[in-house]
This record gives sequence, structure tokens and C-alpha cells, in this order.
Amino acid sequence: MAETSFDLIVVGGGPGGYVAAIRAAQLGLKTAVVEREHMGGICLNWGCIPTKALLRTSEVYNLFKHAEDFGLSVKEVSFDPAKIVARSRKVASQLSNGVKGLMKKNKVTVFDGAAKLAGSGKLAVAMNDKSNVTLSYKNVILATGARARQLPGLESDGKLVWTYKEAMVPPEFPKSLLVIGSGAIGIEFASFYRTMGAEVTVCEVLDRILPVEDEEVSAFAKRAFEKQGMKILTGATVSNLKKGVNNVTATITSGGKAQEVTVDRVISAVGIVGNVENLGLDGTKVRVEKTHIVIDQWGFTGEPNVYAIGDVAGPPWLAHKAMHEGVLVVEKIAGVKGVHPMNTANIPGCTYCQPQVASIGMTEAAAKAKGLAVKVGKFPFIGNGKAIALGEPEGFIKTIFDAKTGELLGAHMIGAEVTELIQGYSIAKTLETTEAELMATVFPHPTLSEMMHESVLAAYGRTLHI
Repeated sequence: MAETSFDLIVVGGGPGGYVAAIRAAQLGLKTAVVEREHMGGICLNWGCIPTKALLRTSEVYNLFKHAEDFGLSVKEVSFDPAKIVARSRKVASQLSNGVKGLMKKNKVTVFDGAAKLAGSGKLAVAMNDKSNVTLSYKNVILATGARARQLPGLESDGKLVWTYKEAMVPPEFPKSLLVIGSGAIGIEFASFYRTMGAEVTVCEVLDRILPVEDEEVSAFAKRAFEKQGMKILTGATVSNLKKGVNNVTATITSGGKAQEVTVDRVISAVGIVGNVENLGLDGTKVRVEKTHIVIDQWGFTGEPNVYAIGDVAGPPWLAHKAMHEGVLVVEKIAGVKGVHPMNTANIPGCTYCQPQVASIGMTEAAAKAKGLAVKVGKFPFIGNGKAIALGEPEGFIKTIFDAKTGELLGAHMIGAEVTELIQGYSIAKTLETTEAELMATVFPHPTLSEMMHESVLAAYGRTLHI
């Protein structure tokens, strides 16, 4: 008979959930995870990881198309959609199986099923094998994640109108595509399909794409995408989708004018909603606002011994935020000394389009809106030797400092490999460094990271290579 009583039960085996379980086990807590579908959650199986596999394919394909720029000769470049998808699914499967291995290594009990609160210290689990089990817990963490938002009249059908899930496993590549929403998910798919040859139109209801990014980054990205042949419509709404046998005609209103656009497929990427249904929250002190569980700085829901982390607990909706949140909540539960609450200003965000986008902290506009006097530095990729050698001379790095204290308020990047570079500024913010430490740091040459140094120098009138 399997154990049914635990110090901690985590509901949901996504990035936040499985990391929380591992940390709990490390701290000596008897731990279990309840997962209704795939270990690793959406991120490993249908999100972060398989999309990066697809985007890597498009990146390599794009390099082949520009082989002559590197003195190479490549003829008859083509691709096999089935093999592209198969590689992406293989990568996802490998990592999902890896998480299962981590559970076994750390002696975390896994229950395959769906769980809900069933009274004080009790959890009812409907197992996937159709059996039912009641588990006892001292503490429980809800890490049930989120799913794609469905707008009235724009609902996905899995065939002509896709969410991210269908967009990752197309039976055949569409020749034309409408992407509704220009956040990270929408732009990544727009970039992938455009690079692979599809005609892509992006429709964004706000006045600029990638609206959470710095305005200069958004503007640069728009120009880059349009140069690639992507059509961008901002301040635009989609009011109707008329489905044909194998295409969709969308009515798009922008600038007071309506137009019809006919495409093979539509991707709806208009945000997410938290998975808060069927968790047994009724009659508890757990509050839900706008489909997300309300928590305090320690992940506590208000219901005794019930915590929530990750996408179900609100923004930023990022896997690395969920992981960090899971660790800090577990350490708080276990009584570890020196635990710090989450500081969302120190969480980087990355978008893996071409060119890549990455950022952390405040935008220039946000800093000024708070009444802060700022110093801003920018450095272009064209001024960096490594970028030119890579054949990636387009982009820039922007840093924002408090003019009075020298605090690094934010950093914003667009260009090759910036999703890797942003980590340097993440460390800087965590260590609370000022411009002085960053200026005194020796950056290796020749690297893209030198642009980070130059951007800091530029904020204080000391840039060297432009």
C-alpha cells in the first residue's frame, strides 16, 4: 500500500511544482507530487522547451539561406515538417522523462491523477487509473499552471484556429498565417513560421508589439520583423473569423478601417487563464481574482497550510519565476533562515524570436513615470566585433540607472543571443551593484557581452567603441 500521508504535497508537476518538490525532499520533508498529465507540465511538454527546438530549426534554416554570406555554398535547401515536429517532441519527451528520474532520485512520491482540497489537511485524488485515493498533508502547494485564454468568437478549434499546442505540431506547414497577440508566445510563433516561409500577419490590440518591453525595443523589433516580410497591425482588433474548408477569413479593424484577411491558419495568443477549476476552493479562504489565486509574499493563500506558486498565482508568467517561487515557499515552510520574498524586479524575461529580445527591471518610461532621474546608455551590435564576425550586426543593448544612486534600474536588449546575455544583468541586480562595479568589471574579448559593458559606459558618457 502506497504512503498517503505527507509533510508536503505539490499539486502540479510543472517547473514550479517539481522544483518545489525536489527542494522539499532535500530539506527532509516527506513529499509527494500529484500530476494529472505530463511531468514537467506545459513548459517542458508544450511550451518553453519544444518551442525552442522549433525556433532552433528555423534559425539553422535561416543560416542555410544566407550561406553565401559566410563563403559557403548550399543548394536546394528544404525542410520536412514531420521531422521538424518529431525532433521537437523528442526533445520534450527526453526532458519530461528526466523530471520523472529526478522525482525517483529524490524519493518524491508521484500520484498520476487530479487533486482537489477535501477538508482540513486532506486531498482527494482522482487517479488516472480510475481509482480514488485520499491523501493527508501538513502543507500543500497548488501549482496547477494556466492555459490559453479563449476570446468569444475567436475560440480555437484545433484545426483552423490554433492555440500554441496545435501550432507546435502542424500536420503540414501553412502558407499563410494570422497571429492574434504580439506577446512572447505570439511573436515566437510568428517568427518561426515566417522564417520557414509562411506569409505572416500579426494583429495586436495595443499600440505596439511586445508591449511589455521598452518602447525602443518594440520599435526596433517591428522594423526587423517587417524587413523579414512580416505584416504588423497595431491598435487592431479581430471581430470575426469566418471558417472555410481549409482557410479562415478574419475581419480586422485598425485605424477605424475594417479589412478582411484570408489565411490558411490562425494562432490565438491572447494571454492565459489560471487553472483554478475543480481544486476544491469553494468554502475555503483561498481567493481567486481574474482566474488567478491571490497569495502574499510567501505564497500563502489565507487558507491554513495552503500555498500557491507559478502561473496559477499570477504574473509574471514565467517558468523561472515559478521555480524560484517554489524554492522560497518550501524554504519558508521548512523554517530555513534568511529566506527572501520574491522581487519581481529581478526576474528577467526572454522572447526567442529572430532577433531575440530580453529584459529585466524597469523600462525607461516606467522609471521616469515614478519620478526618477535616470541615466540611459545604449550600444549597438554594429559596434561589436563578435557580432559582426557572427554576421549578426543588428540590435542594441540599453541600460537604465538611477542618476542619484547609480542603481541599475533596468536593462533591455534586442539582437543575437541576448536571452543568454541578460543573465549578467540579473546577477548585477541581485547583488545590488551600481554603475561603478559594472564599469570596473573586465569583460572578455571578443564577446557579445562587451556590449553590456559599453552600454553601461555610454550611460555616463564613457563609451569606447562607438
